[in-house]
Amino acid sequence: MTFPDQPLDILVIAPHPDDAELGMAGAILRFKAEGKRVGVLDLTNGEPTPFGSLELRERETAAATAILSLDWRGNLGLPNRSLQHTLEARAQLAGMFRQLRPMTLFAPYWVDAHPDHVAALDLIEAARFWSKLTKSDLPGLPHHPTRIWNYQCLHLRVIERPAFVLDISEYWDQKLSAIECYQSQFITGRPTEPPTFLDRLRDQAAYWGWSIGTKFGEPFWSKETVGLASLRSLL
Repeated sequence: MTFPDQPLDILVIAPHPDDAELGMAGAILRFKAEGKRVGVLDLTNGEPTPFGSLELRERETAAATAILSLDWRGNLGLPNRSLQHTLEARAQLAGMFRQLRPMTLFAPYWVDAHPDHVAALDLIEAARFWSKLTKSDLPGLPHHPTRIWNYQCLHLRVIERPAFVLDISEYWDQKLSAIECYQSQFITGRPTEPPTFLDRLRDQAAYWGWSIGTKFGEPFWSKETVGLASLRSLL
Protein backbone atom coordinates (compact mmCIF):
# COMPACT_ATOMS: atom_id res chain seq x y z
CA MET A 1 0.00 0.00 0.00
CA THR A 2 1.33 3.43 -0.91
CA PHE A 3 1.01 6.46 1.37
CA PRO A 4 0.71 10.17 0.55
CA ASP A 5 3.81 12.37 0.64
CA GLN A 6 2.23 14.69 3.22
CA PRO A 7 0.25 13.90 6.38
CA LEU A 8 -3.53 13.93 6.09
CA ASP A 9 -5.57 16.55 7.90
CA ILE A 10 -8.58 14.25 8.10
CA LEU A 11 -8.99 10.47 7.87
CA VAL A 12 -12.46 8.95 7.57
CA ILE A 13 -12.55 5.29 8.63
CA ALA A 14 -15.42 3.31 7.11
CA PRO A 15 -16.42 -0.28 7.93
CA HIS A 16 -17.30 -0.87 4.26
CA PRO A 17 -16.85 0.96 0.96
CA ASP A 18 -19.83 3.37 0.66
CA ASP A 19 -20.21 4.08 4.42
CA ALA A 20 -18.05 7.23 4.19
CA GLU A 21 -20.12 8.47 1.27
CA LEU A 22 -23.43 7.75 2.98
CA GLY A 23 -22.44 9.33 6.26
CA MET A 24 -20.35 12.32 5.31
CA ALA A 25 -19.65 12.81 1.61
CA GLY A 26 -20.96 16.36 1.96
CA ALA A 27 -18.53 17.08 4.78
CA ILE A 28 -15.66 15.56 2.78
CA LEU A 29 -16.47 17.82 -0.15
CA ARG A 30 -16.64 20.85 2.15
CA PHE A 31 -13.31 19.95 3.77
CA LYS A 32 -11.71 19.61 0.35
CA ALA A 33 -13.09 23.01 -0.71
CA GLU A 34 -11.48 24.47 2.43
CA GLY A 35 -8.09 23.09 1.38
CA LYS A 36 -7.91 20.12 3.76
CA ARG A 37 -6.08 16.93 2.88
CA VAL A 38 -8.67 14.17 3.26
CA GLY A 39 -8.37 10.38 3.08
CA VAL A 40 -10.72 7.43 3.51
CA LEU A 41 -9.70 4.05 4.91
CA ASP A 42 -12.22 1.27 4.26
CA LEU A 43 -11.77 -1.53 6.78
CA THR A 44 -13.28 -4.29 4.57
CA ASN A 45 -14.10 -4.81 0.89
CA GLY A 46 -17.81 -5.09 1.70
CA GLU A 47 -18.34 -8.40 -0.06
CA PRO A 48 -20.29 -10.62 -0.37
CA THR A 49 -23.48 -8.69 -1.12
CA PRO A 50 -26.54 -9.75 -3.18
CA PHE A 51 -25.64 -7.81 -6.34
CA GLY A 52 -21.98 -7.00 -5.83
CA SER A 53 -18.59 -8.56 -6.55
CA LEU A 54 -15.06 -7.65 -5.59
CA GLU A 55 -14.32 -6.27 -9.06
CA LEU A 56 -17.55 -4.30 -9.24
CA ARG A 57 -17.13 -2.83 -5.77
CA GLU A 58 -13.59 -1.73 -6.63
CA ARG A 59 -14.85 0.09 -9.74
CA GLU A 60 -17.68 1.70 -7.80
CA THR A 61 -15.32 2.83 -5.04
CA ALA A 62 -12.87 4.29 -7.56
CA ALA A 63 -15.66 6.26 -9.24
CA ALA A 64 -16.89 7.67 -5.91
CA THR A 65 -13.31 8.49 -4.87
CA ALA A 66 -12.84 10.55 -8.03
CA ILE A 67 -16.01 12.56 -7.36
CA LEU A 68 -14.85 13.30 -3.81
CA SER A 69 -11.33 14.25 -5.02
CA LEU A 70 -9.80 12.37 -2.10
CA ASP A 71 -6.09 12.77 -1.43
CA TRP A 72 -5.81 9.09 -0.47
CA ARG A 73 -7.95 5.98 -0.15
CA GLY A 74 -7.01 2.55 1.10
CA ASN A 75 -8.50 -0.73 2.30
CA LEU A 76 -7.29 -2.58 5.38
CA GLY A 77 -8.60 -5.93 4.09
CA LEU A 78 -10.36 -7.05 7.27
CA PRO A 79 -13.19 -9.60 6.94
CA ASN A 80 -16.63 -8.30 5.97
CA ARG A 81 -19.61 -9.49 8.06
CA SER A 82 -17.26 -10.67 10.83
CA LEU A 83 -15.24 -7.57 11.59
CA GLN A 84 -13.76 -7.86 15.08
CA HIS A 85 -11.60 -5.78 17.36
CA THR A 86 -8.63 -8.13 17.59
CA LEU A 87 -5.11 -7.25 18.67
CA GLU A 88 -3.87 -8.00 15.16
CA ALA A 89 -6.43 -5.64 13.61
CA ARG A 90 -5.63 -3.00 16.22
CA ALA A 91 -1.94 -3.15 15.32
CA GLN A 92 -2.73 -2.91 11.60
CA LEU A 93 -4.92 0.14 12.07
CA ALA A 94 -2.55 1.85 14.51
CA GLY A 95 0.22 1.39 11.95
CA MET A 96 -1.94 3.12 9.36
CA PHE A 97 -2.50 6.07 11.70
CA ARG A 98 1.24 6.37 12.29
CA GLN A 99 1.99 6.40 8.57
CA LEU A 100 -0.90 8.61 7.42
CA ARG A 101 -0.56 10.91 10.47
CA PRO A 102 -4.04 12.47 10.38
CA MET A 103 -4.92 15.16 12.90
CA THR A 104 -8.63 14.31 12.96
CA LEU A 105 -10.45 10.97 12.67
CA PHE A 106 -14.06 10.36 11.66
CA ALA A 107 -15.58 7.05 12.77
CA PRO A 108 -19.06 5.47 12.80
CA TYR A 109 -21.55 6.45 15.49
CA TRP A 110 -21.44 4.13 18.49
CA VAL A 111 -25.06 2.88 18.42
CA ASP A 112 -25.95 0.68 15.44
CA ALA A 113 -27.65 -2.58 14.50
CA HIS A 114 -24.77 -3.56 12.19
CA PRO A 115 -22.14 -5.45 14.25
CA ASP A 116 -19.38 -4.42 11.83
CA HIS A 117 -20.09 -0.76 12.56
CA VAL A 118 -20.01 -1.24 16.32
CA ALA A 119 -16.82 -3.30 16.14
CA ALA A 120 -15.24 -0.68 13.88
CA LEU A 121 -15.57 2.08 16.47
CA ASP A 122 -14.09 -0.08 19.25
CA LEU A 123 -11.21 -0.91 16.94
CA ILE A 124 -10.64 2.72 15.91
CA GLU A 125 -10.61 4.05 19.46
CA ALA A 126 -8.13 1.41 20.64
CA ALA A 127 -5.90 1.87 17.57
CA ARG A 128 -5.83 5.61 18.19
CA PHE A 129 -4.41 4.92 21.65
CA TRP A 130 -1.87 2.40 20.38
CA SER A 131 -0.77 4.77 17.63
CA LYS A 132 0.97 7.02 20.17
CA LEU A 133 2.94 4.25 21.91
CA THR A 134 6.72 4.37 22.04
CA LYS A 135 8.95 1.28 22.27
CA SER A 136 6.69 -0.72 19.95
CA ASP A 137 7.22 -2.63 16.73
CA LEU A 138 4.50 -0.69 14.91
CA PRO A 139 5.57 0.97 11.64
CA GLY A 140 6.16 4.71 11.58
CA LEU A 141 6.67 7.15 14.42
CA PRO A 142 4.30 7.59 17.37
CA HIS A 143 1.30 9.73 16.47
CA HIS A 144 -1.91 10.62 18.29
CA PRO A 145 -4.85 12.04 16.29
CA THR A 146 -6.20 14.90 18.38
CA ARG A 147 -9.90 14.11 18.01
CA ILE A 148 -12.48 11.56 16.89
CA TRP A 149 -15.80 12.73 15.45
CA ASN A 150 -18.60 10.25 14.75
CA TYR A 151 -20.71 10.22 11.60
CA GLN A 152 -24.03 8.52 10.88
CA CYS A 153 -24.26 5.35 8.80
CA LEU A 154 -26.97 3.72 10.90
CA HIS A 155 -28.98 0.56 10.29
CA LEU A 156 -31.42 1.69 12.98
CA ARG A 157 -34.49 3.83 12.29
CA VAL A 158 -33.81 6.20 15.15
CA ILE A 159 -33.02 9.89 15.44
CA GLU A 160 -30.17 10.50 17.85
CA ARG A 161 -29.44 14.09 18.84
CA PRO A 162 -26.03 15.06 17.41
CA ALA A 163 -23.31 17.28 18.82
CA PHE A 164 -23.63 19.46 15.71
CA VAL A 165 -24.98 19.44 12.16
CA LEU A 166 -22.82 20.59 9.25
CA ASP A 167 -24.40 22.56 6.41
CA ILE A 168 -23.80 20.63 3.17
CA SER A 169 -26.39 22.40 1.02
CA GLU A 170 -23.99 23.36 -1.77
CA TYR A 171 -22.51 19.85 -1.86
CA TRP A 172 -25.67 17.74 -1.85
CA ASP A 173 -25.71 17.09 -5.61
CA GLN A 174 -22.09 15.89 -5.55
CA LYS A 175 -22.78 13.74 -2.51
CA LEU A 176 -25.69 12.11 -4.34
CA SER A 177 -23.49 11.50 -7.39
CA ALA A 178 -20.89 9.77 -5.21
CA ILE A 179 -23.53 7.55 -3.61
CA GLU A 180 -25.01 6.71 -7.01
CA CYS A 181 -21.64 5.24 -8.00
CA TYR A 182 -22.53 2.29 -5.76
CA GLN A 183 -25.18 0.94 -8.10
CA SER A 184 -24.83 -2.60 -6.78
CA GLN A 185 -25.65 -1.48 -3.26
CA PHE A 186 -28.29 1.21 -3.59
CA ILE A 187 -29.97 0.89 -6.98
CA THR A 188 -29.73 -2.63 -8.43
CA GLY A 189 -32.48 -4.87 -7.07
CA ARG A 190 -34.08 -2.15 -4.94
CA PRO A 191 -37.67 -0.92 -5.35
CA THR A 192 -38.06 1.72 -8.02
CA GLU A 193 -41.36 3.11 -6.76
CA PRO A 194 -40.95 6.25 -4.67
CA PRO A 195 -39.83 6.78 -2.07
CA THR A 196 -36.67 4.99 -3.20
CA PHE A 197 -33.58 4.48 -1.07
CA LEU A 198 -32.08 7.65 -2.55
CA ASP A 199 -35.31 9.54 -1.91
CA ARG A 200 -35.06 8.59 1.75
CA LEU A 201 -31.45 9.78 1.92
CA ARG A 202 -32.49 13.14 0.53
CA ASP A 203 -35.31 13.34 3.08
CA GLN A 204 -32.88 12.66 5.91
CA ALA A 205 -30.40 15.28 4.69
CA ALA A 206 -33.26 17.75 4.31
CA TYR A 207 -34.39 17.04 7.89
CA TRP A 208 -30.92 17.74 9.27
CA GLY A 209 -30.73 20.87 7.12
CA TRP A 210 -34.11 21.99 8.44
CA SER A 211 -32.88 21.48 12.00
CA ILE A 212 -30.19 24.16 11.49
CA GLY A 213 -32.08 26.40 9.06
CA THR A 214 -30.38 25.28 5.84
CA LYS A 215 -31.36 23.12 2.87
CA PHE A 216 -29.27 20.01 3.64
CA GLY A 217 -27.13 18.87 6.55
CA GLU A 218 -25.10 16.01 7.98
CA PRO A 219 -25.10 15.16 11.72
CA PHE A 220 -21.99 14.46 13.81
CA TRP A 221 -21.41 13.25 17.36
CA SER A 222 -18.57 13.35 19.86
CA LYS A 223 -17.86 11.49 23.09
CA GLU A 224 -15.68 14.43 24.11
CA THR A 225 -16.82 17.98 24.86
CA VAL A 226 -17.08 20.22 21.81
CA GLY A 227 -15.21 23.51 22.28
CA LEU A 228 -15.66 26.82 20.47
CA ALA A 229 -13.15 29.63 20.04
CA SER A 230 -15.85 31.98 18.76
CA LEU A 231 -19.57 32.19 18.12
CA ARG A 232 -18.98 33.44 14.58
CA SER A 233 -19.25 29.96 13.02
CA LEU A 234 -22.64 29.22 14.56
CA LEU A 235 -25.66 29.37 12.23
